[in-house]
Amino acid sequence: MSSRWVPGNRITLLENGEAYYPRVFEVIAAAEREVLLETFILFDDKVGQQLQQALLAAAARGAEVHVLVDGWGSPDLPASFTQPLMDAGVRLRSFEPARWLFGARVNLLRRMHHKLVVVDGQRAFVGGINYSIDHLREFGPLAKQDYAVELEGPLVGQIQAFCRANVLAPQPARSQWLQRWRAGLARGGVTDTQDGGAVAAFVTRDNHLHRTDIERHYRAAVRNARQRVLIANAYFFPGYRLLRDLRRAARRGVQVDLIVQGHPDQPWVKRATELLYRHLLRAGVNLFEYNDRPLHGKVAVVDDNWATVGSSNLDPTSLSLNLEANVVVRDPAFARHLRERIDHLLEESCERVERPATGRLRSAWIAVRSMVVFHALRRFPVWASRASVRQPKVVPMGSEGP
Repeated sequence: MSSRWVPGNRITLLENGEAYYPRVFEVIAAAEREVLLETFILFDDKVGQQLQQALLAAAARGAEVHVLVDGWGSPDLPASFTQPLMDAGVRLRSFEPARWLFGARVNLLRRMHHKLVVVDGQRAFVGGINYSIDHLREFGPLAKQDYAVELEGPLVGQIQAFCRANVLAPQPARSQWLQRWRAGLARGGVTDTQDGGAVAAFVTRDNHLHRTDIERHYRAAVRNARQRVLIANAYFFPGYRLLRDLRRAARRGVQVDLIVQGHPDQPWVKRATELLYRHLLRAGVNLFEYNDRPLHGKVAVVDDNWATVGSSNLDPTSLSLNLEANVVVRDPAFARHLRERIDHLLEESCERVERPATGRLRSAWIAVRSMVVFHALRRFPVWASRASVRQPKVVPMGSEGP
């Protein structure tokens, strides 16, 4: 796996844009040496403009500022947004800029889905929150529910090395891996922290050396679960192996609670996940739909000891195609706190999914349909790995945007 467990970290949960944006903007604006930021979505709206001002403040203080956005998620930033940043010395880059054919974007797959910030090698932020107003409740019924973490401690050095390799000098995959490994050793202790802090790992997925690392962490935690597995994941359509592990955990007496979207931002998400309902319910998995607003979180807790927060959904694109980044934590205090926050969603805003009563003919159809779906899921990682993977382009952004 790409991870290395590191003790002595301080980890703070940040829920939704209301907690995340003020904190990350404050830390960025106070930067003295370096800001590294990677995000899937950056929009020229209220939130994006606040980020712009924080980046300008960091640059004015003399910090070296690097921003990498995904070319699909952030395809049309106007010059009025990008030019002041470039004039201030901020280095803006776009990962795989959108390619257009007859007015439509065609390079949807293999996106840079990270949401990462590292400031001065002292603090890092990892999670699922983009820079757009739809992560604030004031956006209305479609405002997203999501999570991130702020980190201090030795793990920040690993995240810094990872981001530097991405934004400074993109190289072939094996060279990137070697550079990150060496940089991680050199900078792993850049931040002092008190002994006895949280043990944590920074886990990434790419299309070369670390295709299954995040999924393997999930699977190991579920297989070792003894009391409870609690997962809240926006886009839930995982591979066959993770489904099998969840079913086996439930059958051996572990309480397996899964929260998925009930009020999705994209209707196809719910329809896809519903294909799995019967298969999971029959094994004793407890299914809940979150109905307050669209769920965008990618979090989990196992036995009040293991937890993860990050950008990776549990669906084919995140597990087999996109570039993703999660933090995995072994710390009872953090795990309990995250579990309490997820349980709050479950108790206040979720509806339990009951096993439907169906006739014999319909049951047979569901069984056939499920068999096709599960075999497709089981084979999807293999198909994805065989697809051609060229080195992605990371290009400087011009005055007209990516």
